[in-house]
Amino acid sequence: MRRYIFPLILGLGGIAILLSLGTWQVRRLHWKEALLAAIDARIHDAPAGIATVGPPDEASQRYRPVTASGRTTGDEILVVSGSRDAGAGYEVIDAFVTDAGRRVLLDRGFIPEADRTKPRPPVALTVTGNLDWPHEADSYTPAPDLKEKVWFARDVQAMAGYLKTEPLMIVARTIKGGDPSIRPVPVDTSGIPNDHLQYAITWFSLAAVWAGMTAYLLWRIRQRTV
Repeated sequence: MRRYIFPLILGLGGIAILLSLGTWQVRRLHWKEALLAAIDARIHDAPAGIATVGPPDEASQRYRPVTASGRTTGDEILVVSGSRDAGAGYEVIDAFVTDAGRRVLLDRGFIPEADRTKPRPPVALTVTGNLDWPHEADSYTPAPDLKEKVWFARDVQAMAGYLKTEPLMIVARTIKGGDPSIRPVPVDTSGIPNDHLQYAITWFSLAAVWAGMTAYLLWRIRQRTV
């Protein structure tokens, strides 16, 4: 009987740990789904005028829907991007002065590579969109090419410093006026990872494998003692 004790303890302990990890991922899945639902609801809430938005605060303002009328300044940043149907291109980030005099960032949307050098002079716009602070840059992101005004990630603080705006960015959902070839890329939850179901399946699968290995080991021990 002694021969069975250690393999049995090891097997049951491993199964218990793997099942607990899988259960934890299921709880995380429910939490993430609730979070994404709340973000979706906030994104599609009724927009308020930009004048009602106080000093920039990511924690309380991210995804807040807003409307703003004003004028671009002609100062822009092109952020390397891509589209499934149009291929490589850029997100056009403009310095935007609202009718009330606030100077903010405006993500007007996507242009294909061929439109990079196309003139985009100052223009009056009415924008509906969402405030956002994308976290796209990391330690591997190249530094922006300031000579070409090409960036490799949206970084609100850095872009605001470069274009001399508030660290507040409106990501357009709809735009009245301006160049219709600039296609808005609205804020949504598709870029927020939710891999907890896959993780849960992985842990539960490992628990099943561990149980099988434990059963096989106990069978081998029994065969040797027969």
